[in-house]
Amino acid sequence: MTAQWFIDASYFAVAVVFILGLKAMSSPVTARKGIVWAGLAMIVATLVTFATPGMQNFDLMILAIVLGGALAWWSGRVVRMTDMPQMVAIYNGMGGGAAAAIAALEFARGEVHGTVVTTLAVLGALIGSVAFSGSCIAFAKLQGIMKKAWRLPAQNVVNIVLALAALVLGGTIVAAGEVKGELIVAFFILALLLGAILTSPIGGADMPVVISLLNAFTGLAVGFEGYVLGNPALIVAGIVVGASGTLLTQLMAKAMNRPISNVLFTPISGAASGGGEAIEGSMKEFSALDAASVMRYASKVVIVPGYGMAVAGAQHKVWEMAQLLEEGGVEVAFAIHPVAGRMPGHMNVLLAEAGVPYDKIFDLEEINAEFPQADVALVIGANDVVNPVARTDKTSPIYGMPILNVDQAHNVIVVKRGKGAGYSGIENALFYKDNCRMLYGSAQQAIAEVITHIKALEA
Repeated sequence: MTAQWFIDASYFAVAVVFILGLKAMSSPVTARKGIVWAGLAMIVATLVTFATPGMQNFDLMILAIVLGGALAWWSGRVVRMTDMPQMVAIYNGMGGGAAAAIAALEFARGEVHGTVVTTLAVLGALIGSVAFSGSCIAFAKLQGIMKKAWRLPAQNVVNIVLALAALVLGGTIVAAGEVKGELIVAFFILALLLGAILTSPIGGADMPVVISLLNAFTGLAVGFEGYVLGNPALIVAGIVVGASGTLLTQLMAKAMNRPISNVLFTPISGAASGGGEAIEGSMKEFSALDAASVMRYASKVVIVPGYGMAVAGAQHKVWEMAQLLEEGGVEVAFAIHPVAGRMPGHMNVLLAEAGVPYDKIFDLEEINAEFPQADVALVIGANDVVNPVARTDKTSPIYGMPILNVDQAHNVIVVKRGKGAGYSGIENALFYKDNCRMLYGSAQQAIAEVITHIKALEA
């Protein structure tokens, strides 16, 4: 009784710390502290699990922890910031896969009994499998292994058929007194296939939303399997992750003015970007000297980072340039769109790594009213989130998506590697506007040249 009381009390304390850690992560100022709290709570939960009566295979558990921990530590140390979205995606997928594997093992052992427990085991297995295969596809897209969106001719019909078939097999497992191995295998194959096919057509500005949604799926799957195992720590951690991931997904979908159903069933991708009105005008090129001169003698400059900055690893150069401008009396601010980059908060992480103060970083709602007063809006590798057709062209796939109103600045400078369309394949009308100039080249190289010219103007 005393040992069980200690275990239950420890799990309760861990649950409280998990929630406090998640709360702390809501602010950039306290996020690091929240991560440390949650990590320590997970260590405690793991140690307490070893004390659970009836626990076996300690050698295998320790080996798995050592191998997994070492791999995670190494990958976390060597991963580049530009590769962070795909690492988040694959780690998230591992959580969903682990939840599905727990259910598969429990079914194979025949240790799942009772309608409620079996139902939760099936739901956890289904959601976890979808999260695993979907996250693997997201990883492949972000890593460049899958070069383009892949969409079946009757994509939505296939999605519905696979989902219904998986649910029917899941219901059969719940209703059956003794589950056959063939039924379990068929169920997991359908669930994994559903996740892969559901995610394969998604790209562009929808990708951060999908990563967040798959994260929520993983949390729910872990929570359900925690109930199956009777482990309170898994239940609380899973449900907290599932709930927070669901809220984040809803907030991001709202920021794009796109229902989650549209993200899943009518995604923004190059394959879907054939619509849209013809764009008139031509792109007008700027030199690094021109860009440096315009910004150095401006009163206010708003910098809009995008994935192009991440790919070039230019965030440190961008901050160096911003500091030079501020030393010359220019007011500088950073504008972040909720779905800029390839994962939630991608641009915020990059700017924080470069040392940009939090009070200089503004989200869409905070900064949009400032663009008409800005002398220069500097766009570095962003595309869909600054495309004005989202406001004007009802035939465009991104119509209705809130954007950063950079086109309303007096001057717009766009740093871009080439003249092609962005990740979603949609042509950007901003680049053709009279007040917009293109500075071609890698963001790292282009900003370095601008810095050189700003220093020369100061001399």
